[in-house]
Amino acid sequence: QVQLVESGGGSVQAGGSLRLACVASGGSYTGYCMGWFRQTPGKEREMVAQFVSAGRLTTYSDSVKGRFTISQDNAQNTMYLQMNSLEPEDSAMYYCAAREKTKAGFCRQTNKYWGRGTQVTVSS
Repeated sequence: QVQLVESGGGSVQAGGSLRLACVASGGSYTGYCMGWFRQTPGKEREMVAQFVSAGRLTTYSDSVKGRFTISQDNAQNTMYLQMNSLEPEDSAMYYCAAREKTKAGFCRQTNKYWGRGTQVTVSS
C-alpha cells in the first residue's frame, strides 16, 4: 500500500509562485508513474501534469503549460510541482496520484493511489 502526502499549498497573490511536494511511502517509488491533479468544488478532477512513457516524459494541461513544471527526486521518493505566474483560475485542491507500471515498464492508465490534497488559493 502506497501512501502519498502532499504539502506546499497556501495562499498567494496572482503572479506569485508555489512549490508543491508529494512524498510517497510504503512502496517502490520507481514502480509508479506519478502525476498532479486538481479539483474545484462542483467540477471534475483534472490532470495538471504527469509523467508518462515509463516516467521518462512529462505532459501538461494546456492551461498550465509554460507556467508549471513537474519534477521528481527518486532518491527522496518525492515529486514536485513548481507553479509560477499563478492565476486565480489555478485555485483548487491539488492532489498527487500514482499509477502502477506494467511489467514492461509502461504507465498504466488508471491512478491507483491518491493523496489527500493540498489547497492552493490565488487571489487577484
